[in-house]
Amino acid sequence: MHNWTRRKPLVPSGERSADALPPSLSWPQLMAMGVGAIIGTGILTLIGVGVDRAGPAVLISFVIAGAVCACAALAYAELSAMMPAAGSAYSYSYAGLGEVFAWVVGWSLILEYSLVVSTVAVGWSGYASPLLVGVGFPAALTRGPELGGLVNLPAVAIIAVVTGLLLLGTRESARINAILVVVKIVTLLLFVGYTLPYFDVANLSPFMPYGYAAHIDDEGVQRGVMAAAAIIFFAFYGFDAISTAAEETKRPARDLPIAIVGSMVVCTLIYMLVAASAVGAVPFLRFADSPEPLALILRSIGQGGIAKVVATTAVVALPTVLLAFLYGQSRIFLAMARDGFLPQRLAHISRRGTPTRITLLTAVIVAILAGMLPIGKVAALANAGTLIAFMAVGTCLISLRLRAPDMPRPFRVRAAWLIGLATIGGCLYLFSSLPIETLLWCLVWNLIGLGLYAIFGQHRSMLGGAQPEG
Repeated sequence: MHNWTRRKPLVPSGERSADALPPSLSWPQLMAMGVGAIIGTGILTLIGVGVDRAGPAVLISFVIAGAVCACAALAYAELSAMMPAAGSAYSYSYAGLGEVFAWVVGWSLILEYSLVVSTVAVGWSGYASPLLVGVGFPAALTRGPELGGLVNLPAVAIIAVVTGLLLLGTRESARINAILVVVKIVTLLLFVGYTLPYFDVANLSPFMPYGYAAHIDDEGVQRGVMAAAAIIFFAFYGFDAISTAAEETKRPARDLPIAIVGSMVVCTLIYMLVAASAVGAVPFLRFADSPEPLALILRSIGQGGIAKVVATTAVVALPTVLLAFLYGQSRIFLAMARDGFLPQRLAHISRRGTPTRITLLTAVIVAILAGMLPIGKVAALANAGTLIAFMAVGTCLISLRLRAPDMPRPFRVRAAWLIGLATIGGCLYLFSSLPIETLLWCLVWNLIGLGLYAIFGQHRSMLGGAQPEG
């Protein structure tokens, strides 16, 4: 009989497996990766989607989503310092919950990371396309079929460019990422500096035009503060990509918690400044659901020159999100391939210390998605996968406190039970606020995943007949 609960042995902090990737990253580089992953399409593009769902009350949506992610970040910080493995939530679930749960989480992470990259690529195209069309590029090649075009070619192209950077090597791509992150932060502060003088309290009224709970309105759109929070949640995650770099971190026990918690704090402060400036500068209906909301707001207040700077910088800096998530996805695939869930030949490491085959496979998948799908639906489905992974991490935090209470914890979360339960409960709350269509697609995705596991996965597992600990 198959043992559905067999677990991967716990790896003490500081110990590395024989096939681990070479360590080359310090905490400033990890933090740059985290900030680069978090600050991106969520604030540069999805703030337009958020105000379309909640109006000015999108500020509350940011607080709710940020609070849930803060609890998840603390759980990630403890687990990543305990188990410096490339698989992130997948590896934690294998150790804390068992093989079948690890498969579900890994399958959900494939959904999260692949769709995040696709969403960010589409968001990048939203800023780049007006510039390209202005010089004669065919408009039909800047959007997918659902939006009246043929294919979103700029989105496909930027994925190819970022993939090339990753193939150069971890250290080289980290340096480029750090430079672009600084550019992105300066741009957002520039936006705040030019819009705050136009802040008008009247633009905050009515503050909650669509109510608090998620609901379907007469136009068939899901609206409300919680509906927006379930989408805005996309703006906050990215810190989990840091945990996928555990094997390549010089001092994981110290550097991973600093980078994970630090990037969340920095990004939350920036988000609240940008969001407050945006909804206070102009009436929210002017930029609701716009693919380039910040640039549109600046043009609305007569700052066309600065709007061009913001749009141009977004084109340059948004790829940092692509870089972080493509990096993270390849490392999760790598961990799954090592465990036998994917063909082991995909785990091949190049001379530069990068999983080349996995990275190329990931790039092809996300390029197809980005070229064909609209941003709103993609972002919502990506959130569903992430929420499942975050719930698993919250559960693992509690499970490992019970199963391995004496295991060294370089970073120890206080009130672990409270943080774990808050992560699980908050994610369930956000999950229930996602559109019904998204939940159904998520269900279909996971049923397919469980079917593949039952047919192939359990037989390919490298753990074979390993028994669970304890």
